[in-house]
Formats: sequence, C-alpha cells, structure tokens
Amino acid sequence: MSTSYRRYEILLPRRFNDGRRVPSRLVTETLVELRERFGAASSETQTIRGQWEFRGRVYRDDLVRVFVDVEDTGSNRQYFMGLKERLKLRFQQLDVWLASYPIDLL
Repeated sequence: MSTSYRRYEILLPRRFNDGRRVPSRLVTETLVELRERFGAASSETQTIRGQWEFRGRVYRDDLVRVFVDVEDTGSNRQYFMGLKERLKLRFQQLDVWLASYPIDLL
C-alpha cells in the first residue's frame, strides 16, 4: 500500500507591506519550524517577483519560495492552515500565498 504525499509551497516576502526589509531570521525561523515538524524543508535563493492588487492598491513583492513534502493527511493540512495565519502575523502581511498539490514520489 503506497502513501500519498503533498507538497506545500509558501511564498514569503522579503519586505513588509510598508516597504521595510523583512529580517532574514524570520525566514530562517519558518524553515526551522518546518524542519522540526516534518524532518526537512527547502527554500530557493532566487528572488521571485510578484505583483498583486488589494482594494485599489498595487503591491510589489520580492519573495522567497519555501516548500516541504509531507504525507497527505488531514492533520498536516490543518497544520498548514494554522501556519498560514501565523505567517501573516510574523511577516505582517494581508495574506500569504500558500499552495498545495499532490506529488508522486518515486
């Protein structure tokens, strides 16, 4: 019997919504939290540039992609839903992009 897996991908900002730089320790804290919970976490060093609009204001983001592959369980999904809310506070964001999709491990 095979286990189903899911990748959770988070885009973390390098700047707060008001333009101040995000201290790198906040990204590190997030990676450590994920590693301690799931045994591994990954991030990319390239900057992802994004734009989005909210209530008529355009925001431009420089982002770091963080991802982790975990068993596809309800409890893991609940964890990431809670993590999203904590990250919104940690990074002082209106929202944090957190996506998930099934993966096939070989």
